Formats: sequence, C-alpha cells, structure tokens
Amino acid sequence: MIAAKGYAAQDENTDLAPWSFERRELKPNDVQFDILFCGVCHSDLHQIKNDWFPGIFPMVPGHEIVGRVVNVGSAVTKFKVGDLAGTGCMVDSCQHCENCKKDLEQYCLEGSTQTYNGMERDGSSATYGGYSNTIVVREEFVLHVSDKLDLAAVAPLLCAGITTYSPLRHWKVGKGHKLAVLGLGGLGHMAVKFGVAFGAEVTVLSTSPKKEEDARKLGAHNFVVTTDAKQVKAATGTFDFILDTVSAEHDFNMYLSLLKTDGTMICVGAPSTPAEVSAFSLLGGRKSIAGSGIGGIAETQEMLDYCAEHNIVSEIELIDIKDIETAYARMLKGDVRYRFVIDIATL
Repeated sequence: MIAAKGYAAQDENTDLAPWSFERRELKPNDVQFDILFCGVCHSDLHQIKNDWFPGIFPMVPGHEIVGRVVNVGSAVTKFKVGDLAGTGCMVDSCQHCENCKKDLEQYCLEGSTQTYNGMERDGSSATYGGYSNTIVVREEFVLHVSDKLDLAAVAPLLCAGITTYSPLRHWKVGKGHKLAVLGLGGLGHMAVKFGVAFGAEVTVLSTSPKKEEDARKLGAHNFVVTTDAKQVKAATGTFDFILDTVSAEHDFNMYLSLLKTDGTMICVGAPSTPAEVSAFSLLGGRKSIAGSGIGGIAETQEMLDYCAEHNIVSEIELIDIKDIETAYARMLKGDVRYRFVIDIATL
C-alpha cells in the first residue's frame, strides 16, 4: 500500500483535521500523481455534513485535483512520470453500459465511482479525495493538464468548469441566445466566462447589488438584482436559458417567469431541500426545467483544452490547508471571489 496523508472529517460533527491513510498499490492501468492543488467545492461541505445522504467516514474531500505524475502502471500508455495531470468528480465507472459507451460516464447506469465518499468498484475500500498529498486513479479517468495556465487556477475547472461548460455545450448556447446565470459564485463565475466565450448575451441574476462590478469584469453584459421588483419585471420573459448555479433554497417559479416561450432553466446547483414548482410556471410558455451533472471524461478533456486555447481559468484565492474550516465559513457567507484552492504544499 502507498502511505498518504490528508485532512479528513471523522464524522459529520467534527471539523477536518490531519489524517494518515493508505492508497492502493498501482494496478497495471493506474496512474499515481502527487497533488499540488485542490479546489474547494461547496459540495465538499455538503458531503462532510451529510446534507445530501449519509457519508462514508473518515472522509477526505476534494474533487478538483491537479498534480504531477510520479508513477504509472505497466499497461498505462497515455501518461508518463513528470506529466501534469488532473482528476475531477469521478475515478471509475462500469465502462460498458449504454451511457459509458457514449462518453457519459457521469451517468453510468451502474453508478460512477466518486472521487471521494464512494466505494471502489470491487467494494474493497472507500475512495479518498484531493485534500491529500497523492492519489492513485485509473488511467481512463486521469486528464491531461496544460502547462500554459496557472495550475492552481486550473484546479476548479475539474468541477466548477465542467459543470457549467457541459450544459452550455449540450444545449448549444451561443451567438443569438440570451443567457442568464443565476448566482455569481464558484460555478456562476465560470458560467459567465464560458457563456461570453461562446458568444451569448450574458446577464447575471443576483441578490447582491455589490456583485455587479465583478460580473461586468468577468464579461457579463447585463446585471439584474433579483430583490428589485422593477428590475425583475423588466427582465420577465427575456431569456432563452437560465443556468441555475445556486445551492441554497430559492424560488424556482419566479425565475421561470424570466424565460421566453420555450425557454429552459438548467439546474447545476444542488440545494439540500427540494424546490416547489407550480405546473403553471411551466405551462404558461412551454417552459422546461432541466438538470446537468458535471461531464464525461472526453468532454472534460475538451473543456480543459478549450480553456488552454482561450486562456480561461477560475478566479481563485489560494489557502493553507489548515485554514479550511475558515474557508468553509467564508464560503457559506459568499465571501470568496470565486473559488478557494488549497496549496497542498502546506499539508
């Protein structure tokens, strides 16, 4: 086994703290890379607090992982020692179901293996994430990372990036479309960058007027304060798409009213409580609510390559791992512009 160290929650009531554990020895198709940076996703906090479902503890969070390859299995062909590498929200899947064959491993019909808070496919052990110094991942789920970009700022692309890139590509959002991005946080700021890059007219919907300056710096063309009734009325019926990135409770019906006829509200945020949606919010305009979860491996690589070509990265604040609980508290207050990233050298 490979000795590893990281930060773990021992149960849902404890803070993250240093923890030593073991990674598996490399199988022929495995890649080991030492982790340099790991993004901090809101879902990390949801999972260690059991907000969505009972977790597997001890839990080492982190699924926005970049680093450098230090060892490869005998059958590995796509990576060599010294390469930059990344891993996102999943580390395996069945690879033979209908969805996996379509490069939609995130929707594996047998269930994809999550980077942390999951079980290895043979049921032998839990998976542990990127708040750690090294990781072993099946080659098919390791991604190539360009050396053209700031590596720390690339890390959040492995979740925040692909979570927003994938639905915009799937619904072919681009020139001629009016796209509203609901929420300007870790996901939302990436949605703005991609929406603008794809040629859409982008409006940020936010409860916080003070975020308008940032939204426009990121490239947004318009800004609507959703607590201002006049601004909401003026925006009613104007958007082709709303990309909803909010993970807190909010009124779906009000936002659906902002869509044009045949408009679609795409949910990528995951509130811990179900939303109430009136049928009339959908019937009055043949509107749709849809959802999207991360992206497949091929699409994630496509996204990383697109970002390298167009110089797109996340806006980050680099932190020491010992400050993770402070970062969580600030994240809950919306006090981050726009993604915390852990410098694993501080572990």
